[in-house]
Amino acid sequence: MRLLMKFGGTSVADASCIARVVEILEQHHKKGDELAVVVSAQKGVTDQLIDISAKLPDSKDASAITPLIEALRTRHMTTLQGAAPGFVIEIGPIIEERLDDLSNILHAVHNLRELTPRSKDYIMSYGERLLAPILGAALEQRGIPSVVLDGCEAGIVTTSQHGESTALPDCDERVRRRLGPVLKKSVPVIMGFMGCTADGILTTLGRSGSDYSASIIGSGIDANEIWIWTDVDGIMTSDPRVISNARVIPEISYLEVMELSYFGAKVMHPRSIEPAMRKNILVRVKNTFNPSHPGTSIVRHQKRDNRVVKALTYIEKVASININGAQMIGRPGVAKVIFSALADREVNVMMISQGSSEANISLIIDELHLPVATEALAPLEKQGIVREVIENRNVSAVAVVGAGMVGAPGTGGRIFTALGKAGINVMMISQGSCEANISFVVRQEDGPRAVRVLHDEFRLSEASDEE
Repeated sequence: MRLLMKFGGTSVADASCIARVVEILEQHHKKGDELAVVVSAQKGVTDQLIDISAKLPDSKDASAITPLIEALRTRHMTTLQGAAPGFVIEIGPIIEERLDDLSNILHAVHNLRELTPRSKDYIMSYGERLLAPILGAALEQRGIPSVVLDGCEAGIVTTSQHGESTALPDCDERVRRRLGPVLKKSVPVIMGFMGCTADGILTTLGRSGSDYSASIIGSGIDANEIWIWTDVDGIMTSDPRVISNARVIPEISYLEVMELSYFGAKVMHPRSIEPAMRKNILVRVKNTFNPSHPGTSIVRHQKRDNRVVKALTYIEKVASININGAQMIGRPGVAKVIFSALADREVNVMMISQGSSEANISLIIDELHLPVATEALAPLEKQGIVREVIENRNVSAVAVVGAGMVGAPGTGGRIFTALGKAGINVMMISQGSCEANISFVVRQEDGPRAVRVLHDEFRLSEASDEE
């Protein structure tokens, strides 16, 4: 079997974690499976790099750089010594050289007082650059031949959009050509989260970028399965921090995963699933620290069962914008003007609801984008295109997801009756044409309670008859 395995930051957080990863890979290598590995940065490293790079252009001095470099050196050298003590002499200088490069570019950002998107991408890639050689050495220490590659070397070619680039259509052929011969002889260890343009300029893949890397590589090598290793047993019916008796979902469809992740669930990003979905590759989400657990299988067409709703999620840090005005009624192009103004300022609209009178359009956006959004819409008020723009930060968006809702009458009634009985006011409702997601907006303080009420209403803590 040909497997693509991706290990997240918590799975490679230190030498003992890497030892678990190597044990998992060794078991499959001994069985004769062909393996490719995508690896993330160690937990917290990318956040450290983002934080310092954002502060340096406005800092009075560059004194924060040296402590960061020393902390990264200590952490990665300690991990190397614990995970692959026989390769310290070989891999240590590689880590030192990359830390020197990182220090130089951080000082350049400070001296120039400017952080370009291209420089930011380059800085953010260093978490994977520092960790991947250590995992490669740990495999070699166990007698498993490995080759360490960055995303570009593995064949991931992307658009030129820094910060959230997208794989180009010819990625499959490039990955197949570059990794096909390697798979026959060794285990490629590929740095996740990054690729490059056709001109070789480094890019990063945005949120859940390493998952996206895994899906791209898995598709390119025609993997039988893609395994996403993390620190939980699988995809759950809801956030266990909100629902104490949330349950691991044994099987879920691509569509349901995309809907859940769009609304804040910590599962694969919608873009991350697309390459696997295109090739109909089964994706498993498993726990590095509990590898015997079967985890969650993500498939194209799930078997229909008696469960209408599969999972619940909510986003707390959102804001609503209500755009009102009788002058909007019957006026062609109003929606285009509104959404173009927001798109020009890179404001992502998460939910949309429009009244039948056409005199009101309600939007949900990320709370961080609210100042920019209101600024972008202000000219429309001055021009008389809309009468008023009202914002509200005290809201949460809740999503009820399940392929079983398609064609099932009464689901909406159950949802809103249960919320009404609990005294939870619904401020906005949105449902996509796929019918696998009903989302709505409540007051921010009601978000967790709404999730708990519906988790109980649909008895999601109980296994279905088919499980």
